[in-house]
Amino acid sequence: MKATEKQKDLAERIASVDWDEVRSRLSSGGFASVPGLLSAAECDELKAGYDDIIHRKRVVMERHSYGKGEYKYYTYPLPEQVETLRRKIYPELVPVANDWMSKLNIEVRFPADLAALKALCEQSGQTMPTPLMLKYGKGGFNTLHQDLYGEVWFPMQCAVFLDRPDIDYTGGEFVLTEQIPRAQSKAMVLRPKQGDMLIFTTNFRAAKGSRGYYRAAMRHGVSEILEGNRHTLGIIFHDAVS
Repeated sequence: MKATEKQKDLAERIASVDWDEVRSRLSSGGFASVPGLLSAAECDELKAGYDDIIHRKRVVMERHSYGKGEYKYYTYPLPEQVETLRRKIYPELVPVANDWMSKLNIEVRFPADLAALKALCEQSGQTMPTPLMLKYGKGGFNTLHQDLYGEVWFPMQCAVFLDRPDIDYTGGEFVLTEQIPRAQSKAMVLRPKQGDMLIFTTNFRAAKGSRGYYRAAMRHGVSEILEGNRHTLGIIFHDAVS
């Protein structure tokens, strides 16, 4: 399929990111920010189309004790922006993912491109797309969780923030927690701007301790929205069973 001008432009922006710096931050802390990846117009276009998303599944979070709000999983074929983000970002993260597996003496190694990862997912019965858009109103929140979806999972994922904090909404901070062995969890509270992308750990990262590397389990969530509405595009690389 021939890439559109929009896809080419976004691919060029992704290629221009300082990926060495991103990988360094991921390795040392389990998350990294890419400021201003999407324009304000692109963010507005994505969130304006929330009601028209062709989705495979809509989840009302209160029904499952996930929090308060809702989200929709896209169906295949993905919208061109979502597809481009997923396909172009994945290879940039593989070196960190495989380095973590090596340091933790885990035999799993991740393939170099997204198509090969999807093939592994399919072998495990994971054929459903996982990119999604989340929508919160006043009082909305998301409990701390991990997005695994099956036996095959990639250890990093992305969130692209589509609204302006303190203008479109207040509250609604992005929260990451890291479990430190024999200690209390560490919390990180982040306030990305509109168009920023955050890359963060899906399950655990390789952290260095006094006795070598260990699995530092991480979870993510969203604090309560005090006013307004908040939309986030989620890019998860592995597919789901259902």
